[in-house]
Amino acid sequence: MNIIKNINPDVLNLENFDIEKGIKYSLLPARINGKEVFLIKENDFEDALNFYNKLSIPLEIVMTDSESFNRLLNKYLEVKTKKDLQSDLEIEEEYSLEEVLKDGVDILNSENSAPVIKFVNSMFFQAIKKRASDIHIETHETYGLIRFRIDGVLIPQAKIQKTLTNLVINRIKVISNLDISEKRIPQDGRCQIKIANKTTDIRVSIIPTYFGEKAVLRILMESEDIPGLKELGFDEKVEEGFKELLEHSYGMILVTGPTGSGKSTTLHSFLQTIATPEKNIITIEDPVEYKADNINQIQVNPKVGLTFSNGLRSILRQDPDIVMVGEIRDKETAQIAIQAALTGHLMLSTLHTNNAAATITRLMDMGIEPFLISSSLIGILSQRLIRTLCECKEEDKSEESQEIIKNIIQKEPLLQKYEISKIYKAKGCPKCNFTGYIGRKAVGELFLMNDEIKELIANKTNDIELKRAMVKNGMKTLKEAIFETLLRGDTSLKEAIRVGLKD
Repeated sequence: MNIIKNINPDVLNLENFDIEKGIKYSLLPARINGKEVFLIKENDFEDALNFYNKLSIPLEIVMTDSESFNRLLNKYLEVKTKKDLQSDLEIEEEYSLEEVLKDGVDILNSENSAPVIKFVNSMFFQAIKKRASDIHIETHETYGLIRFRIDGVLIPQAKIQKTLTNLVINRIKVISNLDISEKRIPQDGRCQIKIANKTTDIRVSIIPTYFGEKAVLRILMESEDIPGLKELGFDEKVEEGFKELLEHSYGMILVTGPTGSGKSTTLHSFLQTIATPEKNIITIEDPVEYKADNINQIQVNPKVGLTFSNGLRSILRQDPDIVMVGEIRDKETAQIAIQAALTGHLMLSTLHTNNAAATITRLMDMGIEPFLISSSLIGILSQRLIRTLCECKEEDKSEESQEIIKNIIQKEPLLQKYEISKIYKAKGCPKCNFTGYIGRKAVGELFLMNDEIKELIANKTNDIELKRAMVKNGMKTLKEAIFETLLRGDTSLKEAIRVGLKD
């Protein structure tokens, strides 16, 4: 049987064909260049042929590569999910839920068509399709609301009946092995879903609110989802700085910014860049957001005494080359991390500060001696995630926007060197789900330690003086990075202000 590769087949609707069984046995009707055929994939065709022999549909079998077959499979899953979603939103009565669901069951291949299960499956599929990082299921007085966090912003997806909201949250509890009868206290759990043969871990948090329970589901990433240094979106000068930093065999690198600014993603990108079979890399995180195959990851568990500081002490007895601490939260963790950096380990961690200069004064405020900071710290990255405009963007000619830019430039001397030609604003189209934005990129300020800054740290200089010295030494500030993104037409003024252009 000949194999046809690199094709983009279309869905073919056959009246007497059970599409759910077709998905299950990897035999799908397709239209290729106007010809109607059954499509199967190479290296996985025994079940498909057995299923085909039971059919009485006289269509030719065509074998293709996995990538082409998956293109068709995704089209069928999308059609199936849309149908499920439309019917499930009309649910008016309670349905019983399965008591037990085995880990890793492929939810879109399930032959159980109970409406609540179908609705939850549809919700997961839509969230992954739309690149959501979190799913919020909220209970209000007379209705429920489902929202997805896409590119850092919560976007409403469906308003549903309150009865269905309770059933959906119960379903989430079942697949996460949580107590369905307990509605008075918060509960945390995990579950796995499998869509199009790809397994995804979901972290589940449920809390009681005034009108009922609220569930937040964090979609955790796999190691193949970790972007490379180039894919993060930083400009070339910052990228070159990363490479210089990661060549060090010891010292501390700090990534700073508010919650949700991409710090963990950047750190994991660093780790993947420098990970080799000769290196022992250990991380301690809360939570483990990326599952990486080539590094050892520890999940913080305060209930059993596994905190950042205790975990870090144990890691240092494990002969590590590179250590990543999810967050420095207290003086004890900071001291251990700095000692590790001074004794021959490359230490990576995060702090919640607004800029590179404030990071140094924050460590001083924690009670760390200035000479320890200057001896251990080799670089600081302060970053934000900024939404990028979809190709449907349009020029922003409004007088209000021009006035806002003038005011920003007047207050920030560093921005006065830029020439403003034109800026763009969000419009909205089907490709970007009518938000006007598609994807995010990282922007940031990177400072590499030098002798001048070490001297200022030793003199306990404030962050304003430190920032001046950093700029004098060639550091491009966060505001400059955001402003350049705006001038290039990659983002809108509204988004630039949201991320920190006015701060």
